[in-house]
Amino acid sequence: MLRRGVAAAAGATASARHHHHHHHHHLVCCSTLPCAFVVKFSPSTSPLPAAFASSELRPIIIAPRTRHMPPTRCYSSNGADESEGSGSSSTRASSRELYIQHLLVKQEDTSLILQLQQRIASGEDFDELVHEYSICPSKGDFGILGWLTKDQLDPEFAEVAFKAPLERVFRCKTRLGWHLVRVLGERDAPIKAIDPAELHQKMQDPHFFEEAQLIDVREPDEVSRASLPGFQVFPLRQFGTWGPDITTKLDLSKDTYVLCHHGSRSLQVAKWLQLQGFQSIYNVVGGIHAYAKDVDSSIPTY
Repeated sequence: MLRRGVAAAAGATASARHHHHHHHHHLVCCSTLPCAFVVKFSPSTSPLPAAFASSELRPIIIAPRTRHMPPTRCYSSNGADESEGSGSSSTRASSRELYIQHLLVKQEDTSLILQLQQRIASGEDFDELVHEYSICPSKGDFGILGWLTKDQLDPEFAEVAFKAPLERVFRCKTRLGWHLVRVLGERDAPIKAIDPAELHQKMQDPHFFEEAQLIDVREPDEVSRASLPGFQVFPLRQFGTWGPDITTKLDLSKDTYVLCHHGSRSLQVAKWLQLQGFQSIYNVVGGIHAYAKDVDSSIPTY
């Protein structure tokens, strides 16, 4: 079930050295780093470890921190955190983004990761342990990886991160080693923008129409004047007739492209679809009007 968070501005702290532009560095350059598991540029050809035993997922409660707070904090609707050891934390929707911090040691350092976990449980500073022991270059930013979606993470890492309550430290193992993982914030992933030229290029591939779903939210009289092939029509003014059943009519996991006349109504619908659990949504910037002007002049404008 999608968590609907309440955003709160994070307070500035004396530790200004952790400005967020540093965090983006790891997202851009991570293919060259030991923590390259984070962003998946291509499917892995090597098998990954099996799912972890529940004993490896026991949380450590740590005091709330402000040093690394992301620009926007989001919480569950009641603002409460799950109780320790309850096992009741629900899996976040994969359309969410998490603000993640981690510590990485080698696979053979099982005793070390257990010692570090115990030291954190005893009250030692997580940041300082990251700086001292982590083998990931993100240690330079105290293990901050930034805002990441589920599909950007190694499956084993994502399995832990997307179930972990905020501010708790969990242990997990990936092909790169043992991690201590802490989720500092969560939010809705931003809607992706696509310009008409890029959409047109994708539409030249016949497989595109099988792998994606295309939605036109204009009214029927508009569609009769100008339309694009492959788009299903879901008029915004008729939202009451199709909205309640949208998750049965469309596939939540498919790339979903939303079109209107100029791009504003489609963005409105795209944001709503995101709340329903759609995992990958694209808004066509400028709408069909921009498509007709920039890509295909045979399409009428109105």
